[in-house]
Amino acid sequence: MTRELRAVEWAGDGLALIDQTALPHREVVLRVTDVDGLVDAVRRLVVRGAPAIGAAGAYGVAIALLQAEREGWDGSRIRAEVARIRAARPTAVNLAVSVDRVLARLDDGVTAVLAEAAAVQREDVEANHALGAHGADWLLKRQGEDRPLRVLTHCNTGALATAGWGTALGVIRELHARERLETVYADETRPLLQGARLTAWELAQEGIAHYVQADGAAAGTILRGEVDVAVVGADRIAANGDTANKVGTVGIALACAYAGIPFVVAAPTTTVDLATPHGDGITIELRDEAEVLEWAGVRTAPAGSRGHNPAFDVTPGGLVTALVTERGVLEVSAGELPGLHLA
Repeated sequence: MTRELRAVEWAGDGLALIDQTALPHREVVLRVTDVDGLVDAVRRLVVRGAPAIGAAGAYGVAIALLQAEREGWDGSRIRAEVARIRAARPTAVNLAVSVDRVLARLDDGVTAVLAEAAAVQREDVEANHALGAHGADWLLKRQGEDRPLRVLTHCNTGALATAGWGTALGVIRELHARERLETVYADETRPLLQGARLTAWELAQEGIAHYVQADGAAAGTILRGEVDVAVVGADRIAANGDTANKVGTVGIALACAYAGIPFVVAAPTTTVDLATPHGDGITIELRDEAEVLEWAGVRTAPAGSRGHNPAFDVTPGGLVTALVTERGVLEVSAGELPGLHLA
């Protein structure tokens, strides 16, 4: 990119968040200085992507402390407000992990809390760069081809979805930097078009050749032999490798398995939840049915129709060819489970 993109930044007495509901047409920065504003920003997807939500939640502990000073909250009220931040979205594990890590510094004061939150953010950026390199190394070694790769990705996993650089998009950016990337198929990602609005915007900023396609086109694109690998992110990874990601991911994994091409999950180790043995234990967020019954505020479905709007699905670990983290690559479908290697 021509500039270093930060979706989440601390700015004096609160957070500066790139409003991802306004992209790609407008670049708007939302200032958040209270708990209500942060919870609303997370739920409305102003800030989204598991690592980015984690960073926002980490700084949210400082926001709660500063609001407590202004409004005279006691300790129990502070913890209750932090708990609201922690529960703002249930599927991504990074939010709870980051909040809990920073909350442990609560009694040390705002300066210590901010230092810990900054460490969460810095470590995520470092992890993203490392996993991007590991993922590119593994793909180029496995594919063993001289020609550049054609990559499919789903949802948004770039700098907007993280503390910086990106997970799956970080792997793609690394391939591009090595001149080993031909093109990217970016699924539009229903119902809020994170792929068409956000991934395409980030790819365009980088000058990376890409197509935006409907989610329903992904399997056909794979089976026609137009894709060499699918690389996606994750919101929570169970100990057996089952992976929760944006709804529509499991269909891509099934198509990759049939076509015999790698299905790769790229995520930092903070997204691995060793306390959850398998995917059945992952809570799947159900969002407002209006997101699938309406378009731009106009009803598109008949008045009597109900909307089923899960935000995520779970891909079984047996379909995950490789899990790329900052520590290296686990070939999950071959039996290298996160629960055995990352404990």
